[in-house]
Amino acid sequence: MPIHDFTSERLFVDAPLAAGASIPASDEQAHYLRNVLRLSAGAQLLVFNGRDGEWQARIDLPTRKSVVLHVVAQTREQVGGPDIDYLFAPLKRARLDYLVQKAVEMGVARLRPVLTHRTIAERVNLDRLRANVIEAAEQCGVLRVPEVVEPAKLEKALASLESGRVLILCDEDAEVADPITALSALPRGTPLALLIGPEGGFSPEERAMLLRRSGTVRLSLGPRIMRADTAAVAALALLNATLGDWR
Repeated sequence: MPIHDFTSERLFVDAPLAAGASIPASDEQAHYLRNVLRLSAGAQLLVFNGRDGEWQARIDLPTRKSVVLHVVAQTREQVGGPDIDYLFAPLKRARLDYLVQKAVEMGVARLRPVLTHRTIAERVNLDRLRANVIEAAEQCGVLRVPEVVEPAKLEKALASLESGRVLILCDEDAEVADPITALSALPRGTPLALLIGPEGGFSPEERAMLLRRSGTVRLSLGPRIMRADTAAVAALALLNATLGDWR
């Protein structure tokens, strides 16, 4: 029996969820439900807000354009996920969309855009980023919606990490070539921050700063150089398999 219901439509709402609650859909959501999905009054779908689990809701159409969601019963309780901050140098639009979607599917807790000396896309559209996060969560069945943090320069982003959070630095020159061995030295449940650099790599000054930083684990991703979005998926898979919730 499948863990999740992938046959029903899922919709993110920002309102509190509880049995008996009535939630007006936004204009954009109402248009989607009425004109794209063509759902009628009485149709059911799943709703979630990233805090209160997943709930079954019934659609009401009180006017020609509006939609109200009547919350009926909980289908899944809220669950968390691995405590991973994902720090990344923004990429160009299509590849950034892909990167964000895969990070959500992999269960990260926070998305932190970082600006480096060689970052190509220095402007980050946070509204688009958050919309991609929500869309990915709706489509892949996750309940936790990652927080999207304001972009910051690399040094400031590292300084903002709380004490005890281990920084995982993807580095082809890592002293330990086996990534499983490198990660297995950390206790499970350790708060993590994964850093993926820009396409051109870190500048010599940035690299020197990272190597000086205490609480950093250098992670090799094998003998081939990967694009940033590919490296992110590979590294997150390793983190989930060794220290996260895949075990």
